Amino acid sequence: MIAASGTGGHVIPALAVADALRARDAEVSFITTRDRSGTGLPSRNGYEEHSVPLRGFERRFTPRNLLVLGRALLAVPRALWALRRARAGVVLTAGGYLAGPVAIAARLRRTPVVAMEADSRLGLANRLIAPLARTVALAWPLPGRTGSRYVVVGRPVRAAVTSATRTAGRRALGLPPDAPVVLIVGGSQGARTLNVAAVDAFGEDPPFEVIHVTGPGQFDEVQSALARVGRHDRYRIEPYLDDLHNAIAAADLVVSRSGGSVFELAALGRASILVPYPFATADHQTRNARWLADAGAAVLLTDAECTGPQLRSLVGALLADRSRLDHMGKTALELAKPDA
Repeated sequence: MIAASGTGGHVIPALAVADALRARDAEVSFITTRDRSGTGLPSRNGYEEHSVPLRGFERRFTPRNLLVLGRALLAVPRALWALRRARAGVVLTAGGYLAGPVAIAARLRRTPVVAMEADSRLGLANRLIAPLARTVALAWPLPGRTGSRYVVVGRPVRAAVTSATRTAGRRALGLPPDAPVVLIVGGSQGARTLNVAAVDAFGEDPPFEVIHVTGPGQFDEVQSALARVGRHDRYRIEPYLDDLHNAIAAADLVVSRSGGSVFELAALGRASILVPYPFATADHQTRNARWLADAGAAVLLTDAECTGPQLRSLVGALLADRSRLDHMGKTALELAKPDA
């Protein structure tokens, strides 16, 4: 049984583990939260999926947190029911606020728990449930997290990612085989700064093919902005892509936030411009970005610097320097951990 909080950032690496387990004839099912961007991904990939209504706590005192606490307490018996129905022998928690109730339910059933941390810092949920877990699998080495309980494996990526190719990706997306392609993606929730800068930089007349993944909540806003500047046929927008790996593989350059997707960029050997979300917990997206940027595989662009003119200048310079672009891609591939 795998517990993932419903966002793509938690569900996607969990699916990679599920695929590897299923290949070894294990029966795998999921517990996810309702009404989040990643909900439904497991069922669309052939896994039984149980959904629990749950929201995260706000990191300040607010009456709303009392309601969240009540739902979290109710989530424990619901998780117990799901574990019993699945006859779970092991529980893997993939981070996020759902991890706590599911880990408690597993402990009540004396079912072993493995916690997975896909970011460059141990999230609040994983810090709380680490004492309940038999093993904590880390994407990066973390200070103070040593000993037999902790193991550094990297961030799992799906086999579909590691096997994706430029040719197949362009064919799947209907892109010209030889045209320059830039992918712009702000993560499963979207990134308003990146969305606004991208439209300003390339919306009117892009000199290359653009695939812009806006995030479901910002799709209408970006579509309206493009309509105002006279959207070009070479500028394609999508609210969300289940097969984002095809778009990454098809691209010559990726402009993105720097969540866990940095491991997919590395696995596919793609050069990138990374714009860390400035309010990410413990600024972990900046640390993620520096992992690639310090090695020469990416350019780090701060959120404050991410404007239309700056983005247009950076993208243009990189696309004009093919040797640098190729070197960045090869360096990213050397950093990859495809078998995490």
